[in-house]
Amino acid sequence: MINITLKGGDVRQVEAGTTVAELAKSIGMGLYKAACVAHIDGQMADLRTPLTKDCQVDILTFDHPDGQWAFRHTTSHILAQAIKRLYPKAKLAIGPAIDNGFYYDFDVETPFTTDDLEKIEAEMKKIVKENIPLERFEMSPEEATKTMEEADEPYKVELIAEHAGKGESISFYRQAEFMDLCAGPHLMTTGPVKAIKLTSATGAYWRGDSDKAMLCRIYGTCFPKASQLEEYLTMLEEAKKRDHRKLGKELELFTIMEEGPGFPFFLPKGMILKNTLLDYWREVHTRAGYQEISTPIMLNRTLWERSGHWDHYKENMYTTVIDDTDFAIKPMNCPGGILVYKTKPHSYRDLPLRMGEIGLVHRHELSGALHGLMRVRCFNQDDAHIFMTPEQIKDEIKGVVRLIDEVYSLFGFEYHIELSTMPEDHMGSEEDWERATDGLRGAIEELGRDYTVNEGDGAFYGPKLDFHLVDAIGRTWQCGTIQLDMQLPERFELEYTGEDGQKHRPIMIHRVVFGSIERFIGILIEHFAGAFPTWLAPTQVKIIPISERHHDYAKQLEQSMFDAGLRVEADYRAEKMGYKIREAQLQKIPYMVIVGDKEAESGQVSVRSHKEGDKGSMAVEQFIGEVQEEIRTRS
Repeated sequence: MINITLKGGDVRQVEAGTTVAELAKSIGMGLYKAACVAHIDGQMADLRTPLTKDCQVDILTFDHPDGQWAFRHTTSHILAQAIKRLYPKAKLAIGPAIDNGFYYDFDVETPFTTDDLEKIEAEMKKIVKENIPLERFEMSPEEATKTMEEADEPYKVELIAEHAGKGESISFYRQAEFMDLCAGPHLMTTGPVKAIKLTSATGAYWRGDSDKAMLCRIYGTCFPKASQLEEYLTMLEEAKKRDHRKLGKELELFTIMEEGPGFPFFLPKGMILKNTLLDYWREVHTRAGYQEISTPIMLNRTLWERSGHWDHYKENMYTTVIDDTDFAIKPMNCPGGILVYKTKPHSYRDLPLRMGEIGLVHRHELSGALHGLMRVRCFNQDDAHIFMTPEQIKDEIKGVVRLIDEVYSLFGFEYHIELSTMPEDHMGSEEDWERATDGLRGAIEELGRDYTVNEGDGAFYGPKLDFHLVDAIGRTWQCGTIQLDMQLPERFELEYTGEDGQKHRPIMIHRVVFGSIERFIGILIEHFAGAFPTWLAPTQVKIIPISERHHDYAKQLEQSMFDAGLRVEADYRAEKMGYKIREAQLQKIPYMVIVGDKEAESGQVSVRSHKEGDKGSMAVEQFIGEVQEEIRTRS
């Protein structure tokens, strides 16, 4: 018998060789039916995996990200099986799970149409209904190559060749007449995939290389229940309405020109929004003890070699030559911040030293990856770097977490935290990494915050905490991050004089709150559907005179509100009042003030709120006071 420790600490004794699926069934049929995949000692594994020694087993359902991954990956195999049934000459490429769905790439003579997707989806549903078991098996590289050559699957042969030199067995999964080269893991059968929707078909180069074959990629999504699929499709429709590219154009916030793909232009109203955000950033950071700096946009190669970016990040950097010397436009602000630290000697009494910078950075992105403000080639990053003693690590991390929480709570965002650990491509010793990772983990646990671990996804110079926002329609965005770095202080030979009079190496925190200001604005546009809270709105009040004889009173109001610090506009066009009101509503302006004979005579205003509708008449001073209070409190 072996001991299996379950989530929560319960221990069960089972016979060696018992599969995870059999373990799940012994716990309860509900868990067995819902189970997708398992973690065995932290490693993802099939439910069909036999348990041979004492271990910890977490059985994961669709509620867990890894459960979703296995569910979606299995559905990509169902898609490939349907394609081979309907189009036997199609060649298989790859078919991974992705966020919110899956895709599969095929080499076909004629690209798939919308009508084809309906037919393919129907065939997939037949395969689900057949409840076909998935069977994992292995072949030697030679056997696998021969099998795929006989099946006329050249892309699979190419993939096998990449592993053949390693001498490892090649794993496959079979479901009825269909089999595919795959590492897994997968569901036990096709049956649980009750709800499928193929969403689009597009072109994609093999291995993302424009010199290689153009394939046809089919995207889809899937869920255990039809109600979950319906909820997801409703969310997609809502997301279309909130698309920041569409709203950014309609609200005159920003534009992307063909002369500068990936380089956004902010229009006057967009600049008001951006500057209001930055004013708030400066306010909270001044209160938290940060000093603001500004570093050059371009620095020479020697700096980037010393920081490690030239070796680890060069493909994402824009470079040039000045006076026979290589320079790079900065992709991040940290090396410049380090140079500022080095401008004068420091004592332990100076630490922690918190330096913030809203720095313009440039990163090369492939044109196909560009997306409005969400993925651009230049953006302002609200970086800050904290230099501290080892004893100050936990307190400083706690302070950053509290600051991030304050900012995200203001905008109504929920969020979750992810701890990312040492990647394969890293600088520094494993001991340093372990110490840094323990510092992050200890701080977040002392604050009593829940977090998940993302193994191997840290920055090349240190582990990090990532903050994932959840917006108004349930989508997740990664924005804030806290990265603990013991490598760059070493590389740049940073020092401070300790209490003992000796030289010591400071520890460094890299952190952002908004992340990319541009991307954060895109998220805010979609989160609020363009209807920003009053303090953030580019135009806070629109005055609408009913006719030309009310213009004088409207101008008095406009001046009074401007003097009171409100962002106010008046519409003096010779248009019908209903048209002006509809247009202001479409512009999502928080307040409209309607003025006619009654208002001019009484010295009052008739107020309409974008969110609450008609608020009736009130004194001018009362209205201005209420809006000022709303702005002051950022409610």
